[in-house]
Parts: sequence; structure tokens; C-alpha cells
Amino acid sequence: MTKRKTLEQKIAARIARKRDTVLLRKDFEDLGGYDQVGRALGKLIAKGELMKIGYGLYAKTRPELINGKRWPQKPLPTLAREALNRLGVETAPSRAEQDYNAGRSTQVPTGRRIAVKGRVNRKIGVDGTYVSYEHAA
Repeated sequence: MTKRKTLEQKIAARIARKRDTVLLRKDFEDLGGYDQVGRALGKLIAKGELMKIGYGLYAKTRPELINGKRWPQKPLPTLAREALNRLGVETAPSRAEQDYNAGRSTQVPTGRRIAVKGRVNRKIGVDGTYVSYEHAA
């Protein structure tokens, strides 16, 4: 007799199969109701397997080598661009990145400012650090 998998186990298995680092809540809507999926995701966050980076946005984590704290697998600018692309928002290099790449500036951009084509009103961040947006030229 096989034991039935819990919703949390089903979600964890789906996360392990996915190649994407950023996961959307709607990736799991076929597994259960909104509240059930939310509770299961909350349990995975408490275990450290996921980290919430925005409303309905989650990132896979890995242990940090120095202190063992769980941290996203990719840096924040990469996560934010991936999340925006998954949400259907087109991104482009910011003005600071364009100036640096063209040799007009020696100031290295942090990557936390992302140029977007269209309107975005979403906070994406990790541990109190958030990205900001500018309109793409």
C-alpha cells in the first residue's frame, strides 16, 4: 500500500523538477486551492527551501557557505529580470548599464535598477533590498 503524498511534498517535487530559479504561485494552482497552496509554500519557506521575493514570487534557495543561512541561488538583479520576464514584462539594460558598456562612464552599475518596457508596480527584493525601475528608451 503506497502512502499518498501531501500537497507540500507535491509542490517540493515540482520545484525540484523545474529549471527556473523564480517560481510563480500560479505554477502550483492545479495542485490545490489558493489557501492550501499558500500554506504549503509557507511551510517550504519556513524550511528554507524557498524564499519569497515579491507578491506571488518565490526563489529557490541554497545554503550560504560562510554561515549556512539560506540565500537565493542567483543575485537579486538576475532574479528580478527572470521574474519580470515570467510575468510578461519586457526588460532592457538601464541607462547606467548602457553608459558603462559604451565606455561613457566608469561607474559600475549595481544592477538594481532595471529598465522596463511598459508599466510595473511590483516590489521585488530580498532581505529588505529591492530593485527599482526606469522606462526603457
